[in-house]
Amino acid sequence: MRYAEGPTAEAAVHVEAPPARVWPLVSDIAVVAETSEELQEAQWLPAPDGPAEGDAPAVGHRFRGRNAHPQVGEWETVSEVVECDEERAFAWAVTDPANPTALWRFTLRPVAGGTELRQRARMGPGPSNLTTVIERMPDKEERLVAGRLREWQQGIERTLAGIKQRAES
Repeated sequence: MRYAEGPTAEAAVHVEAPPARVWPLVSDIAVVAETSEELQEAQWLPAPDGPAEGDAPAVGHRFRGRNAHPQVGEWETVSEVVECDEERAFAWAVTDPANPTALWRFTLRPVAGGTELRQRARMGPGPSNLTTVIERMPDKEERLVAGRLREWQQGIERTLAGIKQRAES
């Protein structure tokens, strides 16, 4: 798979709690950071670019994320909420919403006994740390993308497990 094809990673988990209990966890970027290995910290940018203290997120609100990776080091990004449908979907685009380096999305679906919580991440199409590495080693692009997708898959599964644990406790 090539970066330009928009490769994705995705997983789902059954949460024994209603969407109303899962939603506040999914839409709280601090919780997402606490359950992630790579995203170390996330903070809403001050109004008018983001919500005021204690306000619920909405489309157009932005946050800064501090990330760390053993092979890359630390970096920061600014993401913008591109979908915020209470108890249904929460998504953000990293860097430029018109040409994101990544698009991350949670979906919640009520099911018997709780909620099906799904997280999906799509690479690109905008430039990222990975595209910089691919430009230096174009012959290894498929291997690099596959490795990054494996990391994303593990991260998604970890985040879903963390949210599930919080929602069910």
